[in-house]
Amino acid sequence: MALTIGSDAPDFEVDTTEGRIRFHEWIGDSWAVLFSHPRAFTPVCTTELGYMASIKPEFDKRGVKIIGLSTDPVEGSQQWGEDIGETQGTAPNYPIIADTDHAVAKAYDMLPADVTGDPTARTAAQNQTLRNVFVIGPDKKIKLVLIYPMTTGRNFDEVLRVIDSLQLTANHKVATPAQWQKGDDVIIAGSVSDEAAKETYPEGWESPKPYIRIVPDPTKA
Repeated sequence: MALTIGSDAPDFEVDTTEGRIRFHEWIGDSWAVLFSHPRAFTPVCTTELGYMASIKPEFDKRGVKIIGLSTDPVEGSQQWGEDIGETQGTAPNYPIIADTDHAVAKAYDMLPADVTGDPTARTAAQNQTLRNVFVIGPDKKIKLVLIYPMTTGRNFDEVLRVIDSLQLTANHKVATPAQWQKGDDVIIAGSVSDEAAKETYPEGWESPKPYIRIVPDPTKA
């Protein structure tokens, strides 16, 4: 069965641009974002890695580690990092996995199990399915999966928005509505009865329909 929300995030040991890591050990008690790339020196991914580097402080504030993945050897990703810094203004300041045997890509269902051989002999088009974003919780379970086409750069501001929602709803029995931004009103989870909700929200809630119960963000100062 393909990996999906709630699946255990596969563990692995691999070389990166910042040394060898064991993935689950590297995550520790943090949240993590794993985002993959078909090959080094690809144009759209160059912009993505640079943007992620520029907003890394936002992930740091949320206790989230970020890590990239390429099938290129470490040396290739390090050279690519120089280009990223030159063209995007910020070089990668997080590790990039060297998935040279395609093991991580296969474990995360991004490449078929029968892919073998020299990764540098494969084109970006052959690896076009390596355009995923995985958000992984401290419990090492997958919380979000996004898959993008090669021609569309990923929206990492949206990843931050989803992480804000995930972290809020992990600690409070609420859900976030469409277009929600941190600090906006939220919806009391459907699993919470009216009686139980009254204990948490004694002042009540806005209810345009019985099944929609709107309250302020419980973390808003």
